[in-house]
Formats: sequence, C-alpha cells, structure tokens
Amino acid sequence: MDSSADALQRYFIELCYDGTDYFGWQKQPKDISVQEVIESQLSKLHSNQPISVVGCGRTDTGVHAHHYILHVDIPMVKDLEKFRFKLNRMLPNSIAIQDVYPVSKDWHARFSATARTYRYFAHHQKDPFQSGTSLYFPQELDIQAMNSAAELLLGTQDFTSLSKLHTDVKTNICTVTKAEWINDGKQFYFEISADRFLRNMVRATVGILLEVGVGKIKPSEVKTILEAKDRGAAATSVPPQGLFLWKIEYDGLL
Repeated sequence: MDSSADALQRYFIELCYDGTDYFGWQKQPKDISVQEVIESQLSKLHSNQPISVVGCGRTDTGVHAHHYILHVDIPMVKDLEKFRFKLNRMLPNSIAIQDVYPVSKDWHARFSATARTYRYFAHHQKDPFQSGTSLYFPQELDIQAMNSAAELLLGTQDFTSLSKLHTDVKTNICTVTKAEWINDGKQFYFEISADRFLRNMVRATVGILLEVGVGKIKPSEVKTILEAKDRGAAATSVPPQGLFLWKIEYDGLL
C-alpha cells in the first residue's frame, strides 16, 4: 500500500478454511493458495492497492485450518464487524473470517505464537461425507499402544526423522507438550501440541503411530526412529485431508 507505515494499524484476523481446493496457505507462482485469495479480496476493499498478509504458518496442499491467524497492516477500520461482514461476502465459502481486532505492531502472527495444535482425523466405517476431512482407515487399532508410543514424542528433541527433506529451517528441534489419540467410537483423532512444527511432521508422525496401532512396529521403536535422525527410518506420511491446524496460541493474547 502507498500509505505511510506509521499511519497503518496492525490487525489480527482469525479465520478457518477448507484446504481441499488450495495448494496450501502460502502464495504460489502458479497454483491457487489461501493467502492469495485473501490478499486479493483485501486489495479490493482498499481501492485495489496491493496488500500483503502474514500468516501464523504454512499448511500444505489439501490441509485444513480450524483456527488460523494472520496479521495485516491497513488504514484504521472504523467498524470492524462491518469490515468482517464485507470480507466474508467477498471470500469463497471455503474461507470464513471469524474475528478481526487491532493489535500493537510488535505482535506478529507467526513469530509471536507460542504454541500450535494440530488434529488428524480418521474413521473406521466408510463414509463419503467424511472423505474430504478424515482418513478412512478400516483396520482395527490398538489405541493404548498408540498412546504409549505417542508419549515418546513428548519433550524437546530432534524430529529430523519426521520432517520433509531439504527444508530451509535452521533446526529440527521441537518441544512437544501433548501427543494423544482420542477415540469416540465412530471417529478417532490424534492431537499434538508443540512450540513449532516441521514440514510434514504431523502426517509422518500419524503414519508411524498407525503402524504401531496395527502391530507392524512396537511402541518402543518410535524412540529408535527419532534417534536415527533419518526420514527413511519412519513410515510413509498419511494423506493431507485428515489434517487440521486446530489452534494457535499467543501468551497474553489468545
């Protein structure tokens, strides 16, 4: 935008989206992304001036967000509810703005976040209405064994074995504070919380835990896989459709 940076107000925008038709959150040279769609509509609300937003993190192709935060610097908005309503009307049904509020300029959607939670959903009985948001997995699972294995993920350690190769991060060290499978009888999901996540980390983690669940590997072998620091030591990643960025947390804000 042409406006002076000092005249702009920073806003956090809370949203959710169905990632089925998008090539992830981050803007791509040729493929449609959630970021591109939002920036395009925000630009239309500001006389077609270019507007950039900063997201709380990446989600990969086909991955969904139940709770996502972005920040944007724009001229002061007098009526935030009206602004939210207009933006929602302009966006496709796959993206919904839940809240908009001003924050100080030292708040950053990505770097100020202190915790992130993901959920991966799966179901035992074939259901066409869940095919876009949950993994159909008909095999019986030992949830107790899976949770015993999940406990080995807790704490601060190197997750190279569960990371996509050749990423641009400086470290593969993450601190996991929660890792648990929950089964309600019809559907089950894996919930994991950490200070940060590596590319593909959750889907690779679900892959090895499902191997534990069907008895292919023992729970204790998860520790061996992590200690190998080798992506080839772990199972194949599960498909993206069951994965949701579930919650973003900020100390003193959310």
